Amino acid sequence: MSHPIAAGSIPVQHDTLRTWASACLQAVDMPPDDAAELADSLVQTSLWGVDSHGIARLTHYLDRLSRGSIKARPQLQITRSGPCTAQVAGDAGQGIVVAHKANRLAMEIARENGIAAVGVNDSSHCGAIGLYTRAAARQGFVAFAFTHADSIAAPHGGTRPFFGTNPISIAFPRARAGAEPPQDGPVPLGGQAQGAVGADLYGEPTCLDMATTSIPWNRVMNARREGHPLPPDVAIDGQGRPTTDADAAIAVTPLGGEQYGHKGYAMALMVDLLCGPLNGAPFGAHIPPMFKDLDAPRRIGAFFIVIDPARFAGGAMLAAVVAQLAGELAAEPGSPRLPGDPERDHDRQRRAQGIPIEPALAEQMRAWSTRLGVTPPL
Repeated sequence: MSHPIAAGSIPVQHDTLRTWASACLQAVDMPPDDAAELADSLVQTSLWGVDSHGIARLTHYLDRLSRGSIKARPQLQITRSGPCTAQVAGDAGQGIVVAHKANRLAMEIARENGIAAVGVNDSSHCGAIGLYTRAAARQGFVAFAFTHADSIAAPHGGTRPFFGTNPISIAFPRARAGAEPPQDGPVPLGGQAQGAVGADLYGEPTCLDMATTSIPWNRVMNARREGHPLPPDVAIDGQGRPTTDADAAIAVTPLGGEQYGHKGYAMALMVDLLCGPLNGAPFGAHIPPMFKDLDAPRRIGAFFIVIDPARFAGGAMLAAVVAQLAGELAAEPGSPRLPGDPERDHDRQRRAQGIPIEPALAEQMRAWSTRLGVTPPL
């Protein structure tokens, strides 16, 4: 499937963006390893075509890092609260970096004990949460990830923002064509099992990564920056009326629309409880906003659940059955696809053609490059 580049956009190679992003982050005192991980995550998200959470968010992170509301060198506190549970206090660190550390901890615990639940508190925006479930599924795990946000979504029946977009991600491993997954469970992190490396055993995971709202708020911010209209029925204005004007939008609507938005609203509420109060973090209207008061730390929570499928009856063949399911679905009328497959198409195309950078974002990139003394990517 082809995904045309929007008019006026400048295609930039992913390696160029990755190098630039890492250099910018190190210029605001982020350690090289953390800078590389954050740069990789943002560029990968853009490669998937998820531009609301990709490289476009770097300038916002740089602003907060420069102000100190995100700490470049946080001192994380990790508490193993039980055989299968842990808490990661993020010390106002960059959310993607903190979340990767928490997710790796969850994989370690799941490998030891079969299942892990790891909470995160005192963190910040952690980007596309499919980053973390995909990372675990590529190692053979089944993974869940949740996070919440400040008030940018109207509850079903309401006319003012209350909850965040509060996304959910679930990923399952999928066997690579011609590969047999190990019979004794997920491979060691960065290591080998049964003489093979995990990347050689598993293909791209089957991954659900969705907001509990009609669209992410970052799509509204991108539309404001570039002067684009919003799709119909995804946002409301200050009078509670549907609007396609990104500048007039005060909230996005719950997944399900006017008739069935009670479903998205209920999911958003449950995710907020899971990521906020369960972690000792604020909820809804009590979360400091992402794009206002840039000097205030966010105090965001997240939650990760990782399962070792080898502990269950179908675990040994799970990844192979997921691959079989994908093939059988593709043979159905209309050729349905598994969640995550469209992102794989985007990845292939953008690796070949470049990641499109829209004009206003390009100007922001040039401005930050000048400010930090970094060679611009454009």
